[in-house]
Amino acid sequence: MPSVSSLAEASELLASARADGRRLRIGTDVTTEGLGAILEHEAGDLTCTVEAGIRVSALNAALARYGQRLSLDPPGDPTVGALLARNASGPLRHRFGAPRDLVLGVTLVLADGTIASSGGKVVKNVAGYDLARLVCGSHGRLALIGRASFRLHPLPRATRTLVVETEDPARAVVALRRSQLEPSALDVLHPGRLAVLFEGAERAVEHQLARAQALVGGAEGDAGVWEESRARQGVALGRVRFEPGLLGKALATLPEAVARPASGVAYVPHATGEDVSPGVRRLEDAIRQRLDPDGVLAA
Repeated sequence: MPSVSSLAEASELLASARADGRRLRIGTDVTTEGLGAILEHEAGDLTCTVEAGIRVSALNAALARYGQRLSLDPPGDPTVGALLARNASGPLRHRFGAPRDLVLGVTLVLADGTIASSGGKVVKNVAGYDLARLVCGSHGRLALIGRASFRLHPLPRATRTLVVETEDPARAVVALRRSQLEPSALDVLHPGRLAVLFEGAERAVEHQLARAQALVGGAEGDAGVWEESRARQGVALGRVRFEPGLLGKALATLPEAVARPASGVAYVPHATGEDVSPGVRRLEDAIRQRLDPDGVLAA
């Protein structure tokens, strides 16, 4: 699998494919594994700019030396480019959001070889589209992601996990979300369990854990439950969307799932139909036609 090692190389590759009438699938026909540098880290501003081929684990290992992290924990260990292309997230999405919520700017190589930048930490901006958010979830169908800038967060001084054994997780979720507690993660491991992660200063975390136990019961668990949650998400074959207030109704139709109540998404072990509406699909097709009219980037 060929890998590009510079934006210029990626530009030349895509321009050549367009001229030859060839199609390329990003991640299969070409990767950004050769683009693995941290270009800039402004610790005081809690921002960084990195090349798309660096893996999340390597980035967070480097940031940890400064007491910071990229607050995204998807299954596996994707590159930053794949992270954005899939808009991939994990349990921490409850508090910190998905990649599109933390990305500040991107540098892309468009299907005709044009190098374009958008958002923060860049020299030249492209008017019209918020490219940084636009490419999140694009699965390589709009452009090759070359660089990205992110908002960072301090590493928490303490972390504690509460695991609640319950046959009615929806009720416990409602109680927690109506409280003043601020968990970093809240996952339903259906059937039967609810996991809640608290992070922050040691005394504050201890206080929140005690309040949560008083509210919904349960016992303190370890980080293994989050590894389980990500592993189950990673092997899921389908995804079900639901209104956050209708968690109980959604779980009643699913024999097994990892559900994220705040985002209204459940990952399930069986294949599901497309969860994108026809209107959104038409908009996506229109954007693809604008950015890649020759169809260079394979879907």
